[in-house]
Amino acid sequence: MKNTLLLTLLIVVSLSNFYCTDMKKPVSNNAIDPQNMDTTVRPGDDFFTYANGKWMEKHPVPDIYSSYGAFTELFEENEIAIKEIIMNASKDKADKTADEQKIGDYYASGMDTVKIEELGFSVIKEELDNIVAMKTKEDVAKMVAFMSRNGYSSLFYIFSGQDQKNTERIIANFYQGGLGLPDQSYYHSDDPMSEGLRAGYLAYIQKLFELTGNSPEAAKEAAKNVMNIETALAKTSNTRLENRDSEKTYNKIDVEELMKISPNFAWKAYFEAVSLPNPGDINVMQPKFIKGMSEIVKNNDVSLWRDYFTFKLLNSCASSMSKDFEEARFDFYGRTLSGTKVMEPRWKKMVNNTSGALGESVGKIYVANYFPPEAKERMVILTSNLKVSLGNRIKNLDWMTSETKEKALEKLAAMNVKVGYPDKWIDYSALEISPNDYMQNIKNASIFAFNLEMAKIGKPVDRLEWGMTPQTVNAYYSPNMNEVVFPAAILQPPFFYLDADDAVNYGAIGVVIGHEMTHGFDDQGCKYDKDGNLNNWWTEEDSKAFVERSQKLVDQFNSFTVFDTLHVDGNLTLGENIADLGGLNISYQAMHTAFGDNVPAPIQGLTADQRFFLSYAQVWRQTIREEALKRRLKEDVHSPGQFRVNGPLFQLEAFYNSFEIDDTDPLFIPKDKRAVVW
Repeated sequence: MKNTLLLTLLIVVSLSNFYCTDMKKPVSNNAIDPQNMDTTVRPGDDFFTYANGKWMEKHPVPDIYSSYGAFTELFEENEIAIKEIIMNASKDKADKTADEQKIGDYYASGMDTVKIEELGFSVIKEELDNIVAMKTKEDVAKMVAFMSRNGYSSLFYIFSGQDQKNTERIIANFYQGGLGLPDQSYYHSDDPMSEGLRAGYLAYIQKLFELTGNSPEAAKEAAKNVMNIETALAKTSNTRLENRDSEKTYNKIDVEELMKISPNFAWKAYFEAVSLPNPGDINVMQPKFIKGMSEIVKNNDVSLWRDYFTFKLLNSCASSMSKDFEEARFDFYGRTLSGTKVMEPRWKKMVNNTSGALGESVGKIYVANYFPPEAKERMVILTSNLKVSLGNRIKNLDWMTSETKEKALEKLAAMNVKVGYPDKWIDYSALEISPNDYMQNIKNASIFAFNLEMAKIGKPVDRLEWGMTPQTVNAYYSPNMNEVVFPAAILQPPFFYLDADDAVNYGAIGVVIGHEMTHGFDDQGCKYDKDGNLNNWWTEEDSKAFVERSQKLVDQFNSFTVFDTLHVDGNLTLGENIADLGGLNISYQAMHTAFGDNVPAPIQGLTADQRFFLSYAQVWRQTIREEALKRRLKEDVHSPGQFRVNGPLFQLEAFYNSFEIDDTDPLFIPKDKRAVVW
C-alpha cells in the first residue's frame, strides 16, 4: 500500500465536506478513469461493460485467483500493509511488545517450509491415532467435540450468538456441517458440473488416504465410505435458500428436547468434551439436519466413522502440512472447483493466516499505522448523514402506512454505527505461539478462539465486540445488534479517493453505507425490531406491499442468464439486491442534499450524476473464471458483479436521465415494472 497514512488523512478531509460541499476545493480527475471504459458499448445495452470494459480487457484473472476485481486490488494493497506490520514485528528490538512477538513468531513458523516438509503428516499423528482408537458411538460424539475445539471440520458447528428473540442474552447455536463439497446440492444433482465435482472430490479423498500410507485399494474403499456418509448428510441438510430464512433457523430448545429429537448422538459426552456441561438454551438452526444426523450416526458402524473423521482431519490440515498434501488440496479446491491456476506465494498465505489467527493484535497495529483516530469521527458523521437520507426516504414512501413508518424510523434511529476499529481489544496473552511449530500454533489459535466463543454462552451480550478485524476489506450489518460496521481497511480507494469530487465518493462509499443500512430493512433484516429481536413490527397490509415490490427484483434477477442456460437465483440473492438498490437511492439523495442549488460543473465531460453512477459501477468491475462463476450462481447470496450493476441501476429514473437511455435500449425497464422498495 502506498503512503497509506497520508492517504487516509486526505480521505478524511474529503469526507468532512460530504454535507457542506466546498466548490473551491481542488478535485482529482483520476477516480473515474476513461481508459477503463468501453464507450463503444452503449450504456443502455450493458452499463457494466460500458463502465469497465477496457479495464476488464487489461486485467485478465491472474493465475493465483479465481476472480479479480476492485476488491482484489484493494485486498492486495492491504496485504502489503499487513506484511510490513509483520516484518516490523519480526525484527529484534528493545521495545517489542508481547503481541508483536506472537505475530512475528506465527509468521516465521509458517514460512519454515523446510521443517514443514520434514515433518509431513506426523504433526497430526496423535489426532490420527485417537481416531483409530474410536470404539463406540459415544466416541463419535467426543470426536465431534474434539474436532470443533481444534478448528477442524466436523459434523456440525457450535458457536455463541445472541438469542434471536432476547438479544441481551448469549446462547449456544448449532449449524449444520459435515460436507466437503461447498453445497449440499452437489451431492445429488445430475447436471454435468455436479457429476464432475463429485468424481473429482472422490479422487481427492482417495489421494489423501494414499498420502498417509494406505494402499490404493484401501484408500478407494475409505473414500467411498466418506462419500456415503457425506451424501447422507447432504440429503438431510437445509438448502442455502432455507438457511436465509431467519424465522426457520430460530428453533430454541433445551438439552432434554435436543436428546428427544436426536436420540442416537451422545449429547452428554459431547457437551462435557466441549467444556459446556450445562449449555442451557440452544438454537438448533436446522432441526431437520440434527434429526437426520442422529439416524446417520446410528446407521453407520464406528469403523466407517473412523474413515470419515480421518478424512476430515486430513482435509482440514492439508494446506498447512507438507507440499504433497498442500498440492492435493489445491488441485481440487483451487483448480477443479474454482479454476485457479497456481497456488498463491507462501508469503501471501502466511500474511493472511497470521492476520486471521491474531486478528485484533494485527488490527491494533494496523489502526495505529494506517487509520488515525480522527477518521473514526469523520466516518460516523458521514454515516449519520446517510441515516438522515434513509429516514427521509422512509417518511416519503407512498406504499407504507404511517404505523409501520413510525416503527421503521424508530429502528433507524436506534441503529448503531461502528467505524474503523473496536474500543476494546481481544487479549491474546493466554495464546501460546512458538517460532518453530506451525501446526501447533494453528491448533493453539483454534482452541483459543473456540474457548472465547464458549465463554460467552449464558452471559449478557458484549456490545463493544466486533465481528470483523480492522484490516478486513469488507463491511457488515448485524440484525441482532442493529448496527453497521465499517472496518478501517475499506476506507480506501475504490471506496474513498483522496481529493476526489464528492459525486465519486457518494457513488462508492456512500452506496456502501446505504447498502449496509438497507440490510436492516431487506427481506430478512426487516423481521428484526429496533432492539435486534426477531419480532414482526409490520402491519399485514405493509408486509404484503413489501413482498409485492420485492418480487419485482426476484423476477428481474431470475431473468439474468450466464452461459446461455444458467440463471441468477433471484430469491437467494434478494437481500443483497434490495440492499444494493437501497444504497443507491439513499446515497444519490444524500448527494443532492449536499449539493443543494450548487450542483458541480462537469469533470472530464461527465456530470456529477454520471460520475456517481460510474463510480458505483467501477466498484464492481471484475473478471472471473468460468468455474468460479458457475459456483457463485449456485452458492453466493450476492449476484455476479455484472448484475449488481445492470440490475439496480436500471430501476432508477435519474440513471436513465443521466445517460439518455430510453425504451429502445435492451435493458430499459418500463416504469411500472421497476422495483421501488426503500
